[in-house]
Amino acid sequence: MSQSEVKRGRRLLFGRALGLTAASVFPLSARLAGSGSEPASGDLVPPWTKTQGHPILTPAYGERSKYEAAVVRVPIPGRVNTLTAASLTPLQDQRGIVTPSGLVFERHHAGVPDIPPERHRLLVHGLVERPLTFTMDDVMRFPSVSRFHFLECSGNSAGEWKRMGSDIQVTHGLLSCCEWTGVPLALILQEAGIDPRAKWLLAEGADAAAMTRSVPLDKALDDALLVYAQNGEMLRPEQGYPLRLLLPGFEGNMNIKWLRRLKLGEQPFMTREETSKYTDLMPDGTARQFTFVMEAKSVIVRPSGGQTVRSRGFVEIQGYAWSGRGRILRLDVSVDGGRTWRAAQLQEPVLSKCLTAFRMPWQWDGEPAVLQSRAVDETGYVQPSRSALLAARGSESYYHYNGIQSWRVASDGSVENVHA
Repeated sequence: MSQSEVKRGRRLLFGRALGLTAASVFPLSARLAGSGSEPASGDLVPPWTKTQGHPILTPAYGERSKYEAAVVRVPIPGRVNTLTAASLTPLQDQRGIVTPSGLVFERHHAGVPDIPPERHRLLVHGLVERPLTFTMDDVMRFPSVSRFHFLECSGNSAGEWKRMGSDIQVTHGLLSCCEWTGVPLALILQEAGIDPRAKWLLAEGADAAAMTRSVPLDKALDDALLVYAQNGEMLRPEQGYPLRLLLPGFEGNMNIKWLRRLKLGEQPFMTREETSKYTDLMPDGTARQFTFVMEAKSVIVRPSGGQTVRSRGFVEIQGYAWSGRGRILRLDVSVDGGRTWRAAQLQEPVLSKCLTAFRMPWQWDGEPAVLQSRAVDETGYVQPSRSALLAARGSESYYHYNGIQSWRVASDGSVENVHA
Protein backbone atom coordinates (compact mmCIF):
# COMPACT_ATOMS: atom_id res chain seq x y z
CA MET A 1 0.00 0.00 0.00
CA SER A 2 1.37 3.40 -0.95
CA GLN A 3 1.96 6.21 1.56
CA SER A 4 -0.80 8.31 -0.06
CA GLU A 5 -3.30 5.44 0.32
CA VAL A 6 -2.37 5.06 4.00
CA LYS A 7 -2.98 8.78 4.60
CA ARG A 8 -6.30 8.62 2.75
CA GLY A 9 -7.39 5.63 4.89
CA ARG A 10 -6.49 7.48 8.09
CA ARG A 11 -8.54 10.51 7.02
CA LEU A 12 -11.58 8.33 6.35
CA LEU A 13 -11.21 6.52 9.68
CA PHE A 14 -10.78 9.80 11.56
CA GLY A 15 -13.86 11.28 9.87
CA ARG A 16 -15.98 8.29 10.81
CA ALA A 17 -14.76 8.51 14.39
CA LEU A 18 -15.80 12.16 14.53
CA GLY A 19 -19.25 11.28 13.25
CA LEU A 20 -19.63 8.55 15.86
CA THR A 21 -18.51 10.90 18.63
CA ALA A 22 -20.98 13.61 17.63
CA ALA A 23 -23.82 11.10 17.45
CA SER A 24 -23.01 9.78 20.91
CA VAL A 25 -22.86 13.27 22.42
CA PHE A 26 -26.10 14.46 20.85
CA PRO A 27 -28.85 11.80 20.87
CA LEU A 28 -31.03 11.30 17.80
CA SER A 29 -33.95 13.21 19.32
CA ALA A 30 -31.75 16.29 19.80
CA ARG A 31 -30.23 16.09 16.32
CA LEU A 32 -33.62 15.86 14.60
CA ALA A 33 -35.51 18.40 16.74
CA GLY A 34 -33.93 21.52 15.27
CA SER A 35 -35.80 23.91 17.56
CA GLY A 36 -35.43 25.81 20.82
CA SER A 37 -32.09 25.47 22.58
CA GLU A 38 -31.33 22.09 21.01
CA PRO A 39 -28.75 21.81 18.20
CA ALA A 40 -30.39 22.43 14.81
CA SER A 41 -30.35 19.71 12.16
CA GLY A 42 -26.98 19.75 10.45
CA ASP A 43 -25.45 21.94 13.21
CA LEU A 44 -24.02 19.80 16.01
CA VAL A 45 -22.45 22.72 17.88
CA PRO A 46 -24.96 24.50 20.16
CA PRO A 47 -24.94 28.32 20.26
CA TRP A 48 -23.54 28.56 23.79
CA THR A 49 -20.39 26.81 22.56
CA LYS A 50 -19.83 29.49 19.89
CA THR A 51 -19.93 32.58 22.10
CA GLN A 52 -18.07 33.83 25.13
CA GLY A 53 -19.76 33.35 28.52
CA HIS A 54 -20.51 36.18 30.92
CA PRO A 55 -17.74 37.54 33.18
CA ILE A 56 -17.60 37.06 36.96
CA LEU A 57 -21.07 37.51 38.39
CA THR A 58 -22.17 40.65 40.16
CA PRO A 59 -22.88 40.66 43.06
CA ALA A 60 -19.78 38.83 44.23
CA TYR A 61 -21.78 36.18 46.11
CA GLY A 62 -22.51 33.45 43.56
CA GLU A 63 -25.95 32.79 42.15
CA ARG A 64 -27.48 29.57 40.93
CA SER A 65 -28.69 29.06 37.38
CA LYS A 66 -31.78 30.99 36.36
CA TYR A 67 -33.23 27.67 35.19
CA GLU A 68 -33.40 26.51 38.83
CA ALA A 69 -35.42 29.50 40.06
CA ALA A 70 -38.45 27.31 40.79
CA VAL A 71 -36.54 25.32 43.44
CA VAL A 72 -37.57 27.25 46.54
CA ARG A 73 -38.77 26.90 50.11
CA VAL A 74 -42.51 27.34 50.48
CA PRO A 75 -44.30 28.59 53.60
CA ILE A 76 -46.60 26.38 55.60
CA PRO A 77 -50.19 27.50 54.86
CA GLY A 78 -51.39 29.97 57.49
CA ARG A 79 -47.82 30.92 58.42
CA VAL A 80 -47.09 33.50 55.76
CA ASN A 81 -45.57 36.82 56.85
CA THR A 82 -45.96 35.98 60.53
CA LEU A 83 -43.40 36.06 63.33
CA THR A 84 -44.11 32.38 64.07
CA ALA A 85 -43.18 31.45 60.53
CA ALA A 86 -42.21 28.12 59.04
CA SER A 87 -40.98 27.19 55.57
CA LEU A 88 -40.41 23.83 53.90
CA THR A 89 -37.37 22.33 52.18
CA PRO A 90 -37.99 21.17 48.56
CA LEU A 91 -36.77 17.59 49.11
CA GLN A 92 -38.15 16.62 45.71
CA ASP A 93 -35.42 18.74 44.10
CA GLN A 94 -32.53 17.94 46.45
CA ARG A 95 -29.60 16.08 44.92
CA GLY A 96 -27.35 14.31 47.40
CA ILE A 97 -27.57 14.39 51.17
CA VAL A 98 -26.63 18.05 51.73
CA THR A 99 -29.39 20.66 51.73
CA PRO A 100 -28.18 24.03 50.36
CA SER A 101 -28.16 26.63 53.14
CA GLY A 102 -30.70 28.78 51.31
CA LEU A 103 -33.17 25.88 51.17
CA VAL A 104 -32.94 24.64 54.77
CA PHE A 105 -36.37 24.68 56.39
CA GLU A 106 -37.21 27.47 58.84
CA ARG A 107 -39.19 27.62 62.08
CA HIS A 108 -39.29 30.82 64.07
CA HIS A 109 -41.22 31.78 67.19
CA ALA A 110 -40.61 35.53 67.19
CA GLY A 111 -39.06 36.37 63.85
CA VAL A 112 -35.36 36.44 62.95
CA PRO A 113 -33.22 38.72 65.15
CA ASP A 114 -30.42 40.87 63.74
CA ILE A 115 -27.44 40.14 66.03
CA PRO A 116 -24.00 41.74 65.44
CA PRO A 117 -21.53 38.95 66.20
CA GLU A 118 -19.18 41.23 68.14
CA ARG A 119 -22.00 42.02 70.59
CA HIS A 120 -23.23 38.46 71.09
CA ARG A 121 -22.45 36.72 74.38
CA LEU A 122 -22.88 33.18 75.70
CA LEU A 123 -23.36 32.82 79.46
CA VAL A 124 -22.61 29.49 81.18
CA HIS A 125 -23.78 29.37 84.80
CA GLY A 126 -25.79 27.41 87.37
CA LEU A 127 -24.17 24.27 88.78
CA VAL A 128 -20.68 25.06 87.51
CA GLU A 129 -17.43 25.82 89.29
CA ARG A 130 -16.80 29.04 87.38
CA PRO A 131 -19.63 30.97 85.72
CA LEU A 132 -18.26 32.25 82.42
CA THR A 133 -19.27 34.59 79.63
CA PHE A 134 -17.94 33.90 76.13
CA THR A 135 -17.69 36.24 73.16
CA MET A 136 -17.84 34.78 69.67
CA ASP A 137 -14.08 35.21 69.44
CA ASP A 138 -13.74 33.19 72.64
CA VAL A 139 -15.92 30.39 71.28
CA MET A 140 -14.07 30.24 67.96
CA ARG A 141 -10.69 29.89 69.70
CA PHE A 142 -11.67 26.38 70.83
CA PRO A 143 -10.81 23.43 68.53
CA SER A 144 -13.53 23.04 65.92
CA VAL A 145 -15.09 20.00 64.27
CA SER A 146 -17.30 19.53 61.21
CA ARG A 147 -19.98 16.86 60.98
CA PHE A 148 -22.89 16.00 58.69
CA HIS A 149 -26.22 15.67 60.50
CA PHE A 150 -29.92 15.91 59.65
CA LEU A 151 -32.17 18.40 61.38
CA GLU A 152 -35.88 17.55 61.61
CA CYS A 153 -38.74 19.39 63.25
CA SER A 154 -40.78 17.02 65.44
CA GLY A 155 -43.81 18.42 63.59
CA ASN A 156 -42.51 17.06 60.29
CA SER A 157 -45.25 14.95 58.63
CA ALA A 158 -47.69 16.01 61.37
CA GLY A 159 -50.53 16.30 58.87
CA GLU A 160 -50.26 12.60 58.10
CA TRP A 161 -51.84 11.65 61.45
CA LYS A 162 -55.28 12.47 60.01
CA ARG A 163 -55.06 13.83 56.48
CA MET A 164 -52.73 13.73 53.51
CA GLY A 165 -50.31 16.29 52.11
CA SER A 166 -50.25 16.75 48.36
CA ASP A 167 -46.52 16.34 47.81
CA ILE A 168 -43.29 15.56 49.61
CA GLN A 169 -42.47 19.20 50.32
CA VAL A 170 -45.72 19.42 52.29
CA THR A 171 -45.44 16.01 53.97
CA HIS A 172 -41.69 15.93 54.77
CA GLY A 173 -40.36 19.45 54.14
CA LEU A 174 -39.45 20.18 57.78
CA LEU A 175 -36.27 18.19 57.24
CA SER A 176 -32.79 19.21 56.07
CA CYS A 177 -29.24 17.91 56.27
CA CYS A 178 -26.06 19.98 56.43
CA GLU A 179 -22.40 20.04 57.26
CA TRP A 180 -22.20 21.77 60.65
CA THR A 181 -19.02 23.35 62.01
CA GLY A 182 -18.47 24.41 65.58
CA VAL A 183 -17.13 23.51 69.01
CA PRO A 184 -18.03 20.38 70.99
CA LEU A 185 -20.26 21.61 73.81
CA ALA A 186 -18.35 19.37 76.22
CA LEU A 187 -15.26 21.59 75.85
CA ILE A 188 -17.16 24.72 76.87
CA LEU A 189 -18.77 22.98 79.86
CA GLN A 190 -15.44 21.54 80.99
CA GLU A 191 -13.95 25.02 80.84
CA ALA A 192 -16.62 26.19 83.30
CA GLY A 193 -16.28 23.06 85.47
CA ILE A 194 -19.31 20.81 85.95
CA ASP A 195 -20.77 20.39 89.43
CA PRO A 196 -21.34 16.64 90.11
CA ARG A 197 -24.97 17.41 91.00
CA ALA A 198 -25.73 18.69 87.48
CA LYS A 199 -27.87 16.37 85.34
CA TRP A 200 -29.61 18.84 82.98
CA LEU A 201 -28.92 22.13 81.29
CA LEU A 202 -31.21 24.90 80.12
CA ALA A 203 -30.48 26.28 76.66
CA GLU A 204 -31.89 29.74 75.88
CA GLY A 205 -31.99 31.74 72.66
CA ALA A 206 -31.51 35.47 72.19
CA ASP A 207 -34.61 35.99 70.03
CA ALA A 208 -37.65 37.85 71.35
CA ALA A 209 -39.28 34.52 72.24
CA ALA A 210 -36.28 33.61 74.45
CA MET A 211 -36.78 30.03 73.30
CA THR A 212 -35.74 27.66 76.09
CA ARG A 213 -35.43 23.88 76.34
CA SER A 214 -34.09 21.41 78.91
CA VAL A 215 -31.30 19.15 77.63
CA PRO A 216 -30.00 16.02 79.39
CA LEU A 217 -26.40 16.62 80.43
CA ASP A 218 -25.42 13.21 79.05
CA LYS A 219 -26.43 14.38 75.56
CA ALA A 220 -24.58 17.67 75.99
CA LEU A 221 -21.37 15.78 76.84
CA ASP A 222 -21.84 13.22 74.06
CA ASP A 223 -22.13 14.76 70.59
CA ALA A 224 -23.67 18.23 71.06
CA LEU A 225 -22.08 21.13 69.18
CA LEU A 226 -22.04 24.89 69.51
CA VAL A 227 -22.36 25.69 65.81
CA TYR A 228 -21.29 28.89 64.06
CA ALA A 229 -20.92 27.65 60.47
CA GLN A 230 -23.04 25.64 58.05
CA ASN A 231 -22.11 24.17 54.65
CA GLY A 232 -18.78 25.98 54.56
CA GLU A 233 -19.95 29.47 55.52
CA MET A 234 -21.12 31.23 58.64
CA LEU A 235 -24.70 30.45 59.73
CA ARG A 236 -27.55 32.16 57.91
CA PRO A 237 -29.54 34.54 60.19
CA GLU A 238 -32.63 32.29 59.97
CA GLN A 239 -30.47 29.34 61.08
CA GLY A 240 -29.26 30.99 64.27
CA TYR A 241 -26.45 33.41 63.36
CA PRO A 242 -24.07 33.88 65.04
CA LEU A 243 -24.36 30.79 67.33
CA ARG A 244 -26.74 27.89 67.74
CA LEU A 245 -26.95 24.61 69.62
CA LEU A 246 -26.93 21.39 67.60
CA LEU A 247 -28.12 18.16 69.23
CA PRO A 248 -27.69 15.48 66.54
CA GLY A 249 -30.75 13.24 66.24
CA PHE A 250 -32.89 15.24 68.69
CA GLU A 251 -36.08 17.07 67.70
CA GLY A 252 -35.47 20.37 65.95
CA ASN A 253 -36.99 22.63 68.62
CA MET A 254 -34.24 21.66 71.05
CA ASN A 255 -31.49 22.89 68.70
CA ILE A 256 -31.74 26.40 70.10
CA LYS A 257 -30.85 29.17 67.65
CA TRP A 258 -29.15 32.47 68.58
CA LEU A 259 -27.89 30.68 71.70
CA ARG A 260 -27.10 33.06 74.56
CA ARG A 261 -27.35 31.07 77.81
CA LEU A 262 -26.63 27.63 79.26
CA LYS A 263 -27.66 26.96 82.86
CA LEU A 264 -26.81 23.66 84.54
CA GLY A 265 -29.20 22.18 87.11
CA GLU A 266 -30.29 19.01 88.84
CA GLN A 267 -33.74 18.70 87.21
CA PRO A 268 -35.37 19.59 83.89
CA PHE A 269 -36.56 23.19 83.88
CA MET A 270 -40.15 22.50 82.68
CA THR A 271 -40.29 25.28 80.11
CA ARG A 272 -43.33 26.12 77.99
CA GLU A 273 -41.86 24.29 75.01
CA GLU A 274 -41.66 20.97 76.89
CA THR A 275 -44.91 21.10 78.88
CA SER A 276 -47.73 22.71 76.90
CA LYS A 277 -45.86 22.10 73.63
CA TYR A 278 -43.75 19.30 72.14
CA THR A 279 -45.41 16.51 74.09
CA ASP A 280 -47.28 13.53 72.62
CA LEU A 281 -50.95 12.99 73.50
CA MET A 282 -51.61 9.28 73.96
CA PRO A 283 -54.89 7.32 73.50
CA ASP A 284 -55.50 7.17 77.28
CA GLY A 285 -55.37 10.97 77.58
CA THR A 286 -51.89 11.17 79.09
CA ALA A 287 -49.05 13.02 77.40
CA ARG A 288 -45.58 11.65 76.77
CA GLN A 289 -42.86 14.13 77.68
CA PHE A 290 -39.19 14.38 76.73
CA THR A 291 -39.45 12.25 73.59
CA PHE A 292 -36.31 13.80 72.24
CA VAL A 293 -35.01 11.30 69.67
CA MET A 294 -36.31 11.41 66.12
CA GLU A 295 -36.87 7.73 65.33
CA ALA A 296 -35.93 5.99 62.09
CA LYS A 297 -37.81 7.30 59.08
CA SER A 298 -37.61 7.27 55.30
CA VAL A 299 -39.39 8.61 52.25
CA ILE A 300 -39.27 8.07 48.49
CA VAL A 301 -38.63 11.42 46.82
CA ARG A 302 -38.71 10.29 43.18
CA PRO A 303 -41.37 9.37 42.16
CA SER A 304 -43.55 11.03 44.82
CA GLY A 305 -46.78 12.97 45.20
CA GLY A 306 -47.48 15.49 42.45
CA GLN A 307 -44.94 13.96 40.07
CA THR A 308 -45.59 11.84 36.98
CA VAL A 309 -43.98 8.61 35.80
CA ARG A 310 -43.65 9.46 32.12
CA SER A 311 -43.46 6.02 30.56
CA ARG A 312 -43.48 2.32 31.25
CA GLY A 313 -40.23 0.46 31.73
CA PHE A 314 -37.23 1.34 33.84
CA VAL A 315 -37.73 3.73 36.77
CA GLU A 316 -35.11 4.37 39.42
CA ILE A 317 -36.81 4.78 42.80
CA GLN A 318 -34.83 7.27 44.90
CA GLY A 319 -35.22 8.50 48.46
CA TYR A 320 -33.73 9.29 51.86
CA ALA A 321 -33.59 7.51 55.20
CA TRP A 322 -32.45 8.82 58.59
CA SER A 323 -32.47 7.98 62.29
CA GLY A 324 -31.75 9.92 65.47
CA ARG A 325 -30.38 6.71 66.97
CA GLY A 326 -27.43 6.35 64.57
CA ARG A 327 -26.69 4.91 61.13
CA ILE A 328 -29.19 3.40 58.72
CA LEU A 329 -28.55 -0.34 58.49
CA ARG A 330 -31.04 -1.35 55.77
CA LEU A 331 -33.71 0.15 53.57
CA ASP A 332 -36.50 -1.91 52.01
CA VAL A 333 -38.79 -0.81 49.19
CA SER A 334 -42.23 -2.15 48.27
CA VAL A 335 -44.08 -1.47 45.02
CA ASP A 336 -47.25 -3.34 46.05
CA GLY A 337 -48.33 -1.48 49.18
CA GLY A 338 -46.23 -3.49 51.63
CA ARG A 339 -47.12 -7.03 50.58
CA THR A 340 -43.57 -7.75 49.43
CA TRP A 341 -40.28 -5.94 50.04
CA ARG A 342 -36.90 -5.70 48.31
CA ALA A 343 -33.64 -4.35 49.74
CA ALA A 344 -32.57 -1.05 48.18
CA GLN A 345 -29.00 0.09 47.68
CA LEU A 346 -27.70 2.51 50.31
CA GLN A 347 -25.58 5.18 48.69
CA GLU A 348 -22.31 6.15 50.40
CA PRO A 349 -21.60 7.85 52.68
CA VAL A 350 -23.73 6.19 55.35
CA LEU A 351 -23.20 8.42 58.39
CA SER A 352 -24.63 8.50 61.89
CA LYS A 353 -27.67 10.74 62.42
CA CYS A 354 -27.45 11.92 58.83
CA LEU A 355 -29.54 11.58 55.69
CA THR A 356 -28.69 8.42 53.76
CA ALA A 357 -29.67 8.27 50.10
CA PHE A 358 -31.08 5.05 48.68
CA ARG A 359 -32.05 3.83 45.23
CA MET A 360 -33.69 0.79 43.64
CA PRO A 361 -34.37 -0.12 40.00
CA TRP A 362 -38.02 -0.83 39.09
CA GLN A 363 -39.66 -1.97 35.90
CA TRP A 364 -43.09 -0.35 35.79
CA ASP A 365 -45.61 -2.33 33.74
CA GLY A 366 -48.17 0.48 33.56
CA GLU A 367 -50.45 -1.01 36.20
CA PRO A 368 -51.38 0.91 39.40
CA ALA A 369 -48.75 0.54 42.12
CA VAL A 370 -48.19 1.75 45.70
CA LEU A 371 -44.58 2.67 46.53
CA GLN A 372 -43.30 2.49 50.11
CA SER A 373 -39.95 2.58 51.91
CA ARG A 374 -39.06 1.15 55.32
CA ALA A 375 -35.90 2.06 57.25
CA VAL A 376 -34.03 -0.08 59.77
CA ASP A 377 -31.30 1.57 61.87
CA GLU A 378 -28.21 0.09 63.50
CA THR A 379 -30.02 -0.41 66.83
CA GLY A 380 -32.52 -2.72 65.11
CA TYR A 381 -35.39 -0.21 65.23
CA VAL A 382 -37.78 -0.72 62.29
CA GLN A 383 -39.82 2.16 60.87
CA PRO A 384 -43.48 1.32 61.62
CA SER A 385 -46.39 1.18 59.22
CA ARG A 386 -48.98 3.91 59.55
CA SER A 387 -51.51 1.45 61.00
CA ALA A 388 -49.02 0.19 63.62
CA LEU A 389 -48.17 3.75 64.61
CA LEU A 390 -51.84 4.69 65.00
CA ALA A 391 -52.48 1.55 67.04
CA ALA A 392 -49.75 2.56 69.49
CA ARG A 393 -50.24 6.32 69.54
CA GLY A 394 -53.83 6.99 68.50
CA SER A 395 -54.73 9.80 66.12
CA GLU A 396 -54.64 12.83 68.43
CA SER A 397 -50.86 13.30 68.41
CA TYR A 398 -49.15 16.03 66.44
CA TYR A 399 -45.40 15.45 66.89
CA HIS A 400 -43.03 12.58 66.04
CA TYR A 401 -44.88 10.99 63.13
CA ASN A 402 -42.59 8.46 61.43
CA GLY A 403 -45.02 6.09 59.74
CA ILE A 404 -44.25 4.53 56.37
CA GLN A 405 -45.19 6.89 53.52
CA SER A 406 -47.23 5.57 50.58
CA TRP A 407 -47.27 7.01 47.05
CA ARG A 408 -49.82 5.62 44.59
CA VAL A 409 -48.81 5.50 40.93
CA ALA A 410 -51.93 5.48 38.74
CA SER A 411 -52.09 3.81 35.33
CA ASP A 412 -51.61 7.22 33.66
CA GLY A 413 -48.36 7.72 35.63
CA SER A 414 -49.67 10.37 38.03
CA VAL A 415 -48.51 10.00 41.63
CA GLU A 416 -50.53 10.88 44.74
CA ASN A 417 -50.33 10.49 48.51
CA VAL A 418 -52.43 7.65 49.92
CA HIS A 419 -52.85 6.07 53.34
CA ALA A 420 -52.24 2.40 52.60
